[in-house]
Amino acid sequence: MDGLKLRDRDAILTCEELIFRVLGYIHPPAGYICDLEYAPSEIFRSDNPKAFRSDGRRVFYKFFGDEGWRFILEKYPQYMLDYEPLGRKVVGVRRESIVEVRRPEERLRQIIESHRNDELIRALREVLRIFIEGQGLSMEGFGVFGSLLHGFYNPRFSDIDIVVYGRSNLERVRQVLCDFYRDRSSFFTNEFADNSPVKGKVWRFKNLSPEDFVWHQRRKMIYALFHDGFSGRLIKVEFEPVKAWHEISNKYWEINRIVWRGWIKAIVRVTSDEEAPFMPSIYYVEPIEIIDGPKADSILRVVSYLEEFRMQCWRDEIAYVEGNLEEVETKGGNFHQITLTYGPRYYEQTLKIMRK
Repeated sequence: MDGLKLRDRDAILTCEELIFRVLGYIHPPAGYICDLEYAPSEIFRSDNPKAFRSDGRRVFYKFFGDEGWRFILEKYPQYMLDYEPLGRKVVGVRRESIVEVRRPEERLRQIIESHRNDELIRALREVLRIFIEGQGLSMEGFGVFGSLLHGFYNPRFSDIDIVVYGRSNLERVRQVLCDFYRDRSSFFTNEFADNSPVKGKVWRFKNLSPEDFVWHQRRKMIYALFHDGFSGRLIKVEFEPVKAWHEISNKYWEINRIVWRGWIKAIVRVTSDEEAPFMPSIYYVEPIEIIDGPKADSILRVVSYLEEFRMQCWRDEIAYVEGNLEEVETKGGNFHQITLTYGPRYYEQTLKIMRK
């Protein structure tokens, strides 16, 4: 697999049929930093009723939260990559361990060109038609992820998970959804219009309430409910932002070292949100107050590897952040960042707007 070029949301399969999602755009030469998404039932089972997946032949289970990270640490440590700037290993797959690659844009093209016409595929085609006809978007700007990418979707129950490639396409999609949400005659409503998405769920985040979570999700304009006239079903549709190829640069060698300095609670002002939609989500900030933890005047950014905090803040907003303070040594100088990632204090981390 030498010379293989992958980006966020591309999928990697291993010989055990573990399914990884490529995470972000900065990777060491040996392989790709990943997030474990699914495992076959022969090696992993989950009690979560939402985790079950099947392609009609095999059963897979999905990992949620930090389950995948813990599973790799305990069962498959060979899927840890040396990340030199951190001086430790992170979840990832070496190039020689890649058995198969699945790309969202290629899978979408296969689906559209196929003769499949079940309820979910019909709904997918209709959603894309609505967004492409008269909206200045093209099929080349989209892909599919999740169960659609891997072929174990349920036509009557699965969601529609769509990748949107490129910053300009994303902004157009968000504007279209915003217009649809205001138009009661459209087929789309905001999934987070009320608190129903979190009702009955076990809530683990300690510093982000379910109500705060819903408020932040509502304004992201990438989560929709599609009222499908053909099946009569209300289908969740997610539009996942991924960088276009021309927007990607691997800056792995620009960082000499990243040193953990402690746990920090701070209030910051967001100065740039251009990288907020992508993974990792990067918010350039200026510190207002260090509430607790090491003192650091040069906090330049907040970096989140957790999807809950993607597109969480916009420019000029005041935010509360709690997580890992790191000092970053680069060829151009040093600065501090607050990182939200997988680790022992996963559910203590937070990033949220300071609201009245």
